[in-house]
Amino acid sequence: MKHDKTARKGPSHNVYIVEGEGDDAFWTKIGSAWSHDDGDGFNVQLSALPIAGRLVIRKRQPKQQGGRD
Repeated sequence: MKHDKTARKGPSHNVYIVEGEGDDAFWTKIGSAWSHDDGDGFNVQLSALPIAGRLVIRKRQPKQQGGRD
């Protein structure tokens, strides 16, 4: 497994903890994820550990000025 190549290319996904449902849901970014070169998994790095809510991993979108990534 080649970890160094994956780490250099930057994360492909953001990791969020989501509390609530629908328009009332509160999303907090807590980390990043890198897809494996073979496409069968992820390496996940978290800056916080959730104690409630659900973990959501979403593909990163290009940054927009003034918006969240």
